[in-house]
Amino acid sequence: MEYTFEILGISPVLDFFNYQHKFNQKTLVTGIEYLGTYQCTLDAFLESVENVPPKQGWNMDRVVDTVIQFWLNHAERIRYWQERLNDSGHQNLLVSRVADLTSLKAQFESLLGESL
Repeated sequence: MEYTFEILGISPVLDFFNYQHKFNQKTLVTGIEYLGTYQCTLDAFLESVENVPPKQGWNMDRVVDTVIQFWLNHAERIRYWQERLNDSGHQNLLVSRVADLTSLKAQFESLLGESL
């Protein structure tokens, strides 16, 4: 199984919590997790991934490796989000997504189907 990790943006803590609550009620089992951290560091990302409940069939070592590879290969993007998070104040989180590619593709196709 292949995995992807992306930083999506900055969100107020309460908005992120409400989204997580709605997302978890709406979807039964999915290979997608949205994560929130107060810091833009590799350690913070790894800690947030380690707190993800095991997904059906997920190889957590490969998920962690995906996060590390993202960190190593996207220095400019990481600096950008570090600056945005610092500018946003203490009541905000950096939101990221970790997913298996099959589930993410299915979600995108579902969204496209709903909009047509």
